[in-house]
Amino acid sequence: MDERQLRILRELGELGSVTAVAEALLVTPSAISQQLRLLQRAIPVPLTERQGRRLVLTDAGQALAGAAVEVETALARARHAVEEFVERPEGEVSVAAFHSAATAFFPLLLRALAGPGRPVPRLADEDVPQEDFPRLTREYDIVLAHRLDHAPPWPNTVATTTLLREPLDVAMPADHPLAAKRRVTPRDVADEPWITVHDGFPVLAVIEAVAAAAGRRLHLAHRINEFAVVAEVVAAGGGIALMPRWTMRPHPALVLRPLSGVQARRHIDALYRPERTARAAVREVLTELRHAARTIQ
Repeated sequence: MDERQLRILRELGELGSVTAVAEALLVTPSAISQQLRLLQRAIPVPLTERQGRRLVLTDAGQALAGAAVEVETALARARHAVEEFVERPEGEVSVAAFHSAATAFFPLLLRALAGPGRPVPRLADEDVPQEDFPRLTREYDIVLAHRLDHAPPWPNTVATTTLLREPLDVAMPADHPLAAKRRVTPRDVADEPWITVHDGFPVLAVIEAVAAAAGRRLHLAHRINEFAVVAEVVAAGGGIALMPRWTMRPHPALVLRPLSGVQARRHIDALYRPERTARAAVREVLTELRHAARTIQ
């Protein structure tokens, strides 16, 4: 028993023939008859009977047709409630981001959405290996994720809005001998101790590219994912590191130098399930994230 079958039964009671119901619903009489047969299978008593050439409702059929009115009314109210929810601009929108993106985007997003009649952001930090970001779209409306320029694209199970294509520079103490150079090459930095991320995180692929370009293995002295901690370790003389150019707050004791000879850039993308953007509130948050990206850059 479904909504369409109940509507057919209701229309049959009002119009008095299968042909008239078919014309009213813009389908064939055989389609109407098939749906009536399917409905009858779910009901233990007859719903229709023949009176001459006409097919009419039995008492049980009339009772079910009356209930069909209540069902259609309830469904219409439910659809209206969903439409109101979808178009409501002030609904809650959950946003997750990896740490450096959260540092840069979350304050701008909160300020942009302050005030009545705006979406209400619910923020969370999620720093996971690259392949796990799409799965987070089950839990959050929008997920800020990162991948390298040459990495495989996100799966087609999620929609993507690219917010930034951010260079990754070499961070070093301001008094480091290489700080005098405007750019550094893989050979310049190959003999330095490195601070880098754990396995599975995108930045590590750039480190491997630096090693390949220099023709030697790099000394990975420390494994730290959080860039704010990395900055403090670099400032304390623990080594050099790759740092994002725009999404990290400048550190007074560090300088950033562009890296020549390898592709060192990451995408910061907003991932989301396409159906989430049916909501006006989600679309507005995506718009504000794009505005924030322009401010950050």
